Amino acid sequence: MSTGLPSASTALFTDRYELTMLSASLGDGTAARDCVFEVFARNLPLGRRYGVVAGLGRLVEALRDFRFGERELAWLSDGGVVDEATLSWLADYRFSGEIDAYPEGELYFPGSPIMTVRAPFGEGVLLETLVLSVLNHDSAVASAAARMVSAANGRRLIEMGSRRTHEESALAASRAAYLAGFHSTSNLECGRRYGIPTTGTSAHAFTLLHDDEATAFRSQLAVLGTGTTLLVDTYDIARGIETAVAVAGPELGAIRIDSGDVGVLARQARDQLDRLGATGTKIVVSGDLDEYSIAALRAEPVDAYGVGTSVVTGSGAPAAGMVYKLVEVEGRPVEKRSAHKTSRGGGKAALRRHRPTGTATEEVVFPTAGPVPELGPHDRLLQRPVWRDGGPVADAPTLEDGRERLRRALVSVPWEGLTLSRGEPAIPTVFA
Repeated sequence: MSTGLPSASTALFTDRYELTMLSASLGDGTAARDCVFEVFARNLPLGRRYGVVAGLGRLVEALRDFRFGERELAWLSDGGVVDEATLSWLADYRFSGEIDAYPEGELYFPGSPIMTVRAPFGEGVLLETLVLSVLNHDSAVASAAARMVSAANGRRLIEMGSRRTHEESALAASRAAYLAGFHSTSNLECGRRYGIPTTGTSAHAFTLLHDDEATAFRSQLAVLGTGTTLLVDTYDIARGIETAVAVAGPELGAIRIDSGDVGVLARQARDQLDRLGATGTKIVVSGDLDEYSIAALRAEPVDAYGVGTSVVTGSGAPAAGMVYKLVEVEGRPVEKRSAHKTSRGGGKAALRRHRPTGTATEEVVFPTAGPVPELGPHDRLLQRPVWRDGGPVADAPTLEDGRERLRRALVSVPWEGLTLSRGEPAIPTVFA
């Protein structure tokens, strides 16, 4: 009987057809053909001007564990998924190919060769589902979060969406949001696993637990000190603010408003706090915020935003739409020509051109079989080695590196590419 506990292996985070393709290619001798696979997005989600690459760090860790152990092989055998020859091949599976990719925090556009996998067909085809699961999810979240960071215009952002998604997805989403520029997360496991700052104080339940608001506030202050954030909208906001300052004093760190017309309420709260002498007390707002509502609050006296649902779910983070396609077989370009699902044959790399001012002007995608286009003094190549000689490359960029890379990349985007309105990609993709 199964314990229901997951294996440490990531090898079965895989669609069945990848194993049946492997089995057939082993049978006809094509599994050993040298191939190039490419990850790219044909288009950006509607209304988006750029995408943000995220998840590469998580993917590398998952690839370390992409092994078919006894439990995985036994399950495949019992289910008749593949034949004995394929099971024997899988028992020795180790990805020996090479991977190049855009680093985390890099922007991507339609047609960008986000990742290139060079390997024998049998080795490379098995990675499709895992690669796309990680990159599509994390890049969707990071792309949404980056828009929120731009809309916040320097104000602090707290990711608090764990209760709106799967428990493991919550960790990936927190990580991607932090990469995009969020300042902290409410999720403790994400803090432990990735070193992201965590934050949190109390919910309405804590206030309701006590006989009155003042008692609840005193209890929180006794544990967390006057620098804490008090939730003031359980009953009446104006009375809650008055009670908060009366209990904590004018040195109260912050108040949080979680409901109502937060723009109007923040303005009223700021006036009231100032009248009470709490001029340094910050105002945090939360409650179904997204990039549009954050942008609408830009003129209001809001110091920080708590964002949940819109950054971790498809409503705010539409699918990145990345695909994993075979583009080269033994040096021969191959391409899919189906209507609306075309691919460009041959292995490719890319560079981004910039004006002397640092503004990006275009992304140039070129075949790796030919010469690298001439690089101007402000241009840069985008792909970097990720996997060599059976493992990840040394000195891989950190999560903090990705945050800084994205910050610089967004500064390079033409101003119209940062708007929240619909339009063309921020810069065009040119195929050399």
